[in-house]
Amino acid sequence: MCRWAAYRGEPLFLEELVTSPAHSLIEQSHCATRAKTATNGDGFGIAWYGDRPEPGRYRDILPAWSDCNLKSIARQIRSPLFLAHVRAATGGGTRRDNCHPFVHGTWSFMHNGQIADFEHLRRPLETMLDNDLYGARTGSTDSELMFLLALQFGLERDPLGAVAEMIAFIERLADHLDRTVLVRFTAAFSNGRTLYAIRYATDLRAPTLYAAPMGQAGGYCLVSEPLNDDTEAWVEIPDGSAVVLGENGVDVEIFSPAGRPAATVERQAASALK
Repeated sequence: MCRWAAYRGEPLFLEELVTSPAHSLIEQSHCATRAKTATNGDGFGIAWYGDRPEPGRYRDILPAWSDCNLKSIARQIRSPLFLAHVRAATGGGTRRDNCHPFVHGTWSFMHNGQIADFEHLRRPLETMLDNDLYGARTGSTDSELMFLLALQFGLERDPLGAVAEMIAFIERLADHLDRTVLVRFTAAFSNGRTLYAIRYATDLRAPTLYAAPMGQAGGYCLVSEPLNDDTEAWVEIPDGSAVVLGENGVDVEIFSPAGRPAATVERQAASALK
């Protein structure tokens, strides 16, 4: 499984998540402690927002720990909103087009998880994309396809609703084709103004997600696993939750795919983040 970190708040240097902490994202790329696989060496990527609406992006197939350019870039780039990801491939070859984050227009997206039986669902899922979004697909991962499907279902106008409809569609399709109905989805995505994160799994075994204040007042970091040993600072976001970081602060709400009853979610996370 992959590891990722995202931030929104007053501008920070990328190194404050990617390289500097005791358990930084680079450290997690070869020594993850809360994942099925300790090594996440199948490429990496960062996307950040600056003076233009579209995000900048840097990706490569090298392991994050072996790329000196990544450390240099992270030390120099300062951004109020950025996403960073190290990959452990569960499907799709080790190539740059399969490295997260994925971008389209002003949107950026990264994911940890999987679609069960994806090789049997890929073709009918791709047929749901209009010509423009189908043409935007450059890789072969389930993650990129989920991002494009969310755009197809209205990510621009209703981000959480579009992701809910996308996941529900995949689950219905798998059931209709008599395939394993299982989506594991812990993802972060942004339009450059608001940072969203979702933790969900069909079987209630979603990859981990943690949150903590960072930087000056109002800044927050969302991560696959804590960046340091300050256990009081990090709050685990419950399975079946969505986190929204915007101009009005942080909000945690119940997330459930469209048409399905909402799962019971422990509300301690929401109160702890207020």
